[in-house]
Amino acid sequence: MIKVNDLEIPTLDDISFSGNKLLVRIDINSPVDPKTGKLIDDSRIKAYNETIKELVNKGNSLVLISHQGRPGDSDFISLEEHAELLSKYLDMNVEFVEDVMGPYARERIKNMKSGEVILLDNVRFVSEELIEAPPAQHAKSFLVKRLSPLFDGYVNDAFATAHRSQASIVGFPMVLKSTAGRVMEKEVSALAKIFNADEFPKVFVLGGGKVLDSIRIIENLVKRRLADRILTGGLIAELFAAAKGLDLGKENMQILEKKGLISLIPRARKILLSGGPIEIPVDFKVEKEGKVVEEPSNKVTGVIKDIGSTTMGIYSSFIKDAKVIVMRGPMGVIEDERFREGSKKLLDSALESQGYLIIGGGHMISMLGGGSEINPSKVHVSTGGGALLLFLAGERLPALEALDLSYKEVVKKK
Repeated sequence: MIKVNDLEIPTLDDISFSGNKLLVRIDINSPVDPKTGKLIDDSRIKAYNETIKELVNKGNSLVLISHQGRPGDSDFISLEEHAELLSKYLDMNVEFVEDVMGPYARERIKNMKSGEVILLDNVRFVSEELIEAPPAQHAKSFLVKRLSPLFDGYVNDAFATAHRSQASIVGFPMVLKSTAGRVMEKEVSALAKIFNADEFPKVFVLGGGKVLDSIRIIENLVKRRLADRILTGGLIAELFAAAKGLDLGKENMQILEKKGLISLIPRARKILLSGGPIEIPVDFKVEKEGKVVEEPSNKVTGVIKDIGSTTMGIYSSFIKDAKVIVMRGPMGVIEDERFREGSKKLLDSALESQGYLIIGGGHMISMLGGGSEINPSKVHVSTGGGALLLFLAGERLPALEALDLSYKEVVKKK
């Protein structure tokens, strides 16, 4: 069992499935080329090899269910190509069923043999899947009522959709013996470290351009006293520097104003006044008249593009002493080679430390290339997206709550 706050999430080690027919919720929602309608990134599809192979090797027959895009969007397509790629990476046949819950899908599921794997079509072709509702309501949906009698159990391996309260995510656990898959388990186990009081000091490195998201995360971390240090970079660092009254220069203040961030300064100031453990860069790497120079953070004249070398040293020392390090967003404009140093230096410090590193997706994943040694036992690269953000911001995740409730209401009562 994985304990996260007041939730207990069962894994495949707690509920053993052997020789059963299982519904497995995965998330293979992938970027699509709007011109060709073909997938342009299949990394999420590769992620499910471990869960699927483990369950097949135990004699289970599996029905995979996932979504792709939203109605009206260019990436709202069938899962036929996804099935082909699953077959390729699993080195086994994954049959595509061009149906979700109609007579053809139900008949095919009824006639499945041990070890067979099928992928149903895009679950969002069913309008009920687009409704956000409580688990008890979704348990009465047509999707759940028509499919659940055909299965012995349900496995949720789609952490990236854990923030959704939709039928395929929270409805089935109310009526079937349910557990987290291996992808979900790894994500939740890694993130549980953030809420474990025994794992300290905890250092959060927050950068990038998603300032409102970062503010929400920081407010939750400070309120719950989860962070020993919060190291800021990118636009979030500029926001806190402005809130502290530092002279960032006219151009940088105009950038904050243009991005609609000036209104967030009072929120940042409130966090600072509450004694939040926020670290602001003492110097920045700036672009000035086409040249790269370093300037102190209390008198900036160029356009801020990265943290300065003194800040890199200070931040690295905090990181090297940490037991848990969470990195989300780069320190500078990493698309420009001249301003990658801050992010790379901090990432290397985290990889060299004795702490457990959680990389929160996005640009920081791209920084892992270029010779950085990665030890999977001490580094977790999250694919959680919106679920990770809400988890860090203190929001409840319906998928986890449904698995917890299922274990208490469905499994224990049986």
